[in-house]
Amino acid sequence: MPVLRRAARAEWGPLLRTVRAELAASRLRAIPVTLTAVGLTLVFHFVQNQAWGYRTIQNIGSVQADEHLWLALLRTPLSLFVPALDLPVWGALVQILVVFGIAETCVGRRQLPVVAYLATLAGTMYARIGIWIGPVSPLGLPDSDKYVIDTGPSAAVVGLAVFVCWRYRAWFTCAAVAVAMVVEVVSIKNNLAGKEHVAAVLAVLVLCGLQELWASRKPGDGRRVSGSAHPR
Repeated sequence: MPVLRRAARAEWGPLLRTVRAELAASRLRAIPVTLTAVGLTLVFHFVQNQAWGYRTIQNIGSVQADEHLWLALLRTPLSLFVPALDLPVWGALVQILVVFGIAETCVGRRQLPVVAYLATLAGTMYARIGIWIGPVSPLGLPDSDKYVIDTGPSAAVVGLAVFVCWRYRAWFTCAAVAVAMVVEVVSIKNNLAGKEHVAAVLAVLVLCGLQELWASRKPGDGRRVSGSAHPR
């Protein structure tokens, strides 16, 4: 047990200390972006489940690969807050509250939306590339997937989890999230959603690698992970 405790402290200690310090100092004021995202998701869920609101939500936040790219790009930011109709909304709300909240306290509210959008955009673009490749390749998708509605925060949640774990050197957790997404595609859910999660992870890993390269070229250590001295 002492060994496990030491391993847990090494893996999650800096991250948890930052979260605790931020919440203790500012309480809910520490996570305004997260609370806004939770509120938007709840509102979109309510509206799209009304007969008068379904079409409106689809027009502003529904993304499908058969649409023009410019239209998909316009809708992609809001698609993050449109929960899937076939899944319980509480799952999306819990994901956003926990993962977005940790990310906002640990890397700041400036980087949170950037990483979330990058992960979501990676999934959206992969759908088009995968359909172009076709089902003949494990990386491809069947033509019917171009009609699948691509909504929800899951790609952003996965991407943010990887980004925060990388930033705070929680290597085991970072690897576990990435491997879990691959296992999801190989053994559980070999569909558009599962492969978009893998695309989101890869995109964020590329971003992390670029940040590491940039930090290595700067004088001093630009990769502090302890404390809460990040841009707000």
